[in-house]
Amino acid sequence: MEDQRTLAEALAIAIDAQPDLECVGAASTAEEGLLLARTRAPDVVLMDVHLPGADGISGTRLIKAACPDVRVFVLTADATAELFAAAFAAGAAGFLAKDGPFPDVLAAIRTPPTARAMVAGGTFTALIAEFRRAGHAQAAQEERVALTRREGEVLALMGEDLGARAIAARLGMSEHTARDHVKHILRKLGAHSRGEAVAAATRTGLLPEGRQEGSSAKEPNAGSPARS
Repeated sequence: MEDQRTLAEALAIAIDAQPDLECVGAASTAEEGLLLARTRAPDVVLMDVHLPGADGISGTRLIKAACPDVRVFVLTADATAELFAAAFAAGAAGFLAKDGPFPDVLAAIRTPPTARAMVAGGTFTALIAEFRRAGHAQAAQEERVALTRREGEVLALMGEDLGARAIAARLGMSEHTARDHVKHILRKLGAHSRGEAVAAATRTGLLPEGRQEGSSAKEPNAGSPARS
């Protein structure tokens, strides 16, 4: 709570020092901010995400419900795609880095009410990286559902370092069919070998960690019966 109060007071002093701006109040909780918004009718509210009691997203939602014309800029030191979406869903007009340069804060305050939603430079870069990570995760999920049930079974045995002959014996199929399944799996995973396929499958969640090549049973010698 002390951090929020210190930040609010520092921003109030810095904003009041601007010839064209005036700070009408500083709050350390969302509830205090809502009361100030109702009584002082500010044009802009700077809302910290991490607050005691109701967090900044809930605070943004409450202020926008009570004072629809107030523009709320959310401050955070941890920009994530989920937080970004939640802030704008709550009605935020912008997203600023808490530890970003003060001119970014001034630029946000001075943007006209009709301006598009604002995301400060450093925060925008962090969000783009987050969206890319989310995109990779979604692609991995799509890759998981691309495998058929049978291919999943074959892949699991590949993770035990079994070759086509042993896979065929384990699953009761011909060696030719097993090799076809392996080829399809390699193609879908963009791999050139069984080792690459197992590594890619582990990385994307198709195989649990630890089931890398060489971690379990070896392929039986030719003519040896495979355990079922």
